[in-house]
Amino acid sequence: MLRFLADENFNNRIVRGLLLREPELDVLTVQSTDLSGAVDPDVLEWAAAEGRLLMTHDRETVPGYAYERVDAGRPMPGVVVADDDIPIGTAIDDLLLLALCSEEGEWEGQVLFLPLR
Repeated sequence: MLRFLADENFNNRIVRGLLLREPELDVLTVQSTDLSGAVDPDVLEWAAAEGRLLMTHDRETVPGYAYERVDAGRPMPGVVVADDDIPIGTAIDDLLLLALCSEEGEWEGQVLFLPLR
């Protein structure tokens, strides 16, 4: 099962809904680590070191930093970008689909956008 890190501005209602639907899911928030207030490259570095896909709403900067890591040959276990206006239920369904139907390492070097189409 995939492991996730929710960035600092990720909708906590989505995180709570994920854990209500799948209590065994391994989801951390930036606020629950020592990363609170960290810049995006540092968050991506930590996520890579921990083998966690980063969940974010930031489509402006995070994908660019993620691709910079890939271009530099550095590990990047994946980023999932959820639209700001995605319905919470859709985000939860899509993230659960990824978490439960993917293998570890499957999304290495990729940036995914929700909703899945």
